[in-house]
Amino acid sequence: MADIVDTAAGAGSFNTLVTVVKAANLVDTLKGAGPFTVFAPTDEAFAKLPQGTVDELLKDIPKLTKILTYHVVSGKVTAADVVKLNSAKTVEGTDVKIDASNGVKVNNATVTTPDVAADNGVIHVIDTVLIPA
Repeated sequence: MADIVDTAAGAGSFNTLVTVVKAANLVDTLKGAGPFTVFAPTDEAFAKLPQGTVDELLKDIPKLTKILTYHVVSGKVTAADVVKLNSAKTVEGTDVKIDASNGVKVNNATVTTPDVAADNGVIHVIDTVLIPA
């Protein structure tokens, strides 16, 4: 099985995510032992951001890193675990809100595909980029 970065790269729908993870120098971290839980926005999720946002973030690596680490939770949190939670502490340091009352929402993002297995954790595909407060 591939690690989180290689799994995302191989899926073909996370090209923007892989690009920004590389720009923020987080590849080695996300290829590490983990385990990690990643709420992974698709290319379509990034496309929903205001035009030019990704380019601006690529020029502000500390802000980009803060946003990316807000998508990562330490440990392997599967869909079965997520539905029991109201929130989860991110690697960025603040919590994301979890609502499993009607599907699963993480803040304002909907989990479209849960439990994509990787050898160092799990990916939950989301339809919106999470932005920390």
